[in-house]
Amino acid sequence: MIFFYYKGVVNKKLVFLLKIKAVMTKDSIKKGLLLLAEPSVIGDVSFSRSVILLADHNESGSVGFILNKPLEFTVNDLIPEVEASFVVYNGGPVEQDNLYFIHTIPDLITGSIEISDGIYWGGDFEVTKQLINNGSVHRDNIRFFLGYSGWSTNQLDEEVEANSWILTKNNFKNQLLKTPSVEFWREKIMELGGEYIIWSNAPENPILN
Repeated sequence: MIFFYYKGVVNKKLVFLLKIKAVMTKDSIKKGLLLLAEPSVIGDVSFSRSVILLADHNESGSVGFILNKPLEFTVNDLIPEVEASFVVYNGGPVEQDNLYFIHTIPDLITGSIEISDGIYWGGDFEVTKQLINNGSVHRDNIRFFLGYSGWSTNQLDEEVEANSWILTKNNFKNQLLKTPSVEFWREKIMELGGEYIIWSNAPENPILN
């Protein structure tokens, strides 16, 4: 049985080694960055070719939501009283029996906390349901997730050092939720240039090609 409720923000932070085309310093690391799975991450249902928005971070670890893994469920399928067909996404492998959401309308959804660049996490879910049902909230300004992606202290840092992840800026700002999710990883990988262009056109599992 699946239980749904808004869960308070988990405050998480790690010291990362960022790389885009050049390495960024640890002083420039902040929540709101995008975490791209390296092409070498194969066979992981959640993380293979994933793009994750880092929602928060502190000395205890890090937390984020996968942006490009839509599920076969809609919000209405899971919560019948919500009269909308918004697609629900796989947010990550942690607590997948809980529903989370991010949005760009803090003036409407009270109690939300800013991640960065006008993107907010959570808020009053009862108010959110009412806003959706009266048409004040649209699919381009909110996204729902089952579960989240979480790392303990130093875990993500070690995975970045092991070339499992690439951290890059969110150049979409508060328009992030309007970006198509299906090709999102491929487009971000192509922006890195070099050998990544080859990987962007490779099948998800080269072994099966």
